[in-house]
Amino acid sequence: MLSARIFLAVQALILAGFGLAYFVRPHELANLSGMLLMEPAAITDVRAYYGGLQLGLALWLLLGMLRSDLLRPALMLLVLLYSALFLARLGGFWLDGGAQQTFNLYAMLFEAVSAGLAFWLLRDLSRL
Repeated sequence: MLSARIFLAVQALILAGFGLAYFVRPHELANLSGMLLMEPAAITDVRAYYGGLQLGLALWLLLGMLRSDLLRPALMLLVLLYSALFLARLGGFWLDGGAQQTFNLYAMLFEAVSAGLAFWLLRDLSRL
């Protein structure tokens, strides 16, 4: 159970860091993946969706880390979200061509490893 809590803490720190960065510096972070934010509405959307959503997810993971009854649901959410992101990027590669998308390749690696670890920890919790 300690390994699951440590995993959630690390994931929460990563997501909170990116969420805060996207909220405070949306142009710079969006530019990492090649996005251009041309209108105030686009900037606000990036702050909300990339910033706020990741900050909210980080808070949920911290709750899951602190409360035993939320540990499994937090891990289940990570498996679902990271798997969905991975599959969506894979679909994007197929639709858009992915050979030169270094940012998305690294993101897919992170998502696959995170989903796999969350699944493994979830299975490990089931044995307790």
